[in-house]
Amino acid sequence: MTDRALVVVRAGALTTVQDRGRPGHAHLGVPRSGALDAPAAALGNRLVGNPPEAAVLETTLNGCSVRPRSAVTVAVTGAPCRVTVDGRPAAWGAPVGVAPGAVLDVGPAVSGVRSYVAVDGGVAVEPVLGSRSTDLLSGLGPAPLADGTVLPLGRARTPHARVDVAPQPAPPAELVLRITLGPRDDWFTPEAVGVFTSRAYRVSAASNRIGLRTEGPALDRAVTGELASEGMVLGAVQVPPDGRPVVFLSDHPTTGGYPVIGVVRPTDLPSAAQATPGTPVRFVVTRRR
Repeated sequence: MTDRALVVVRAGALTTVQDRGRPGHAHLGVPRSGALDAPAAALGNRLVGNPPEAAVLETTLNGCSVRPRSAVTVAVTGAPCRVTVDGRPAAWGAPVGVAPGAVLDVGPAVSGVRSYVAVDGGVAVEPVLGSRSTDLLSGLGPAPLADGTVLPLGRARTPHARVDVAPQPAPPAELVLRITLGPRDDWFTPEAVGVFTSRAYRVSAASNRIGLRTEGPALDRAVTGELASEGMVLGAVQVPPDGRPVVFLSDHPTTGGYPVIGVVRPTDLPSAAQATPGTPVRFVVTRRR
């Protein structure tokens, strides 16, 4: 067959379809979703000649393998990894031609967590509320990939970029997250706020697309009562009963009942998407409410 589609040969640990997400639906209880490392996904689309809103594949840790039914141009960005086409080495971070029936294999991340596979024409699954993104919290969008899944592709519109390789930032050796304190920092003791903004935490292996969980010193509350559920934003740092901060990422809930001690700058969140378990985390106050 020569139709525009990808057949999933190896789905990997967690591979999902992602685009720029579906913001603007929090009043319906719908998270924004979208690629966690948005700059890496956008770069992949530029390399293959797609518009920035085209959907890509987001892999987690051990990559994936796909077989196109027609000739395509692909680019793998994000976490550095070994890329092969029918077992032959291919470039990472650059446009690569893949013949019909050949297997593109995106290997395990050498560093970082999430790689992105952009294909000319984009992944053309049916949009839901204006987005093709998989949302792991609400279940909206296409299901995470499984072996044998067939993904339709859009029509390629423009030539791919003429580059040898595109520079990309390395995954962080230390994750520095700039925050605005509040709105509920007064629910914590002054000592706890000092610990939060001066001590090092580590990325927990329990992190996922919903939130980056941390390990480290617990934060003591000054107010021990219950907090009424209130709206949550991307980058909110919520503190659950165990006292360890959780940074909300793209699939975060739209409301929550635990106090938010601060909010991370959106420009720092792509680095959080690539921080491996055990990576040191520091929260740096840049503004107070």
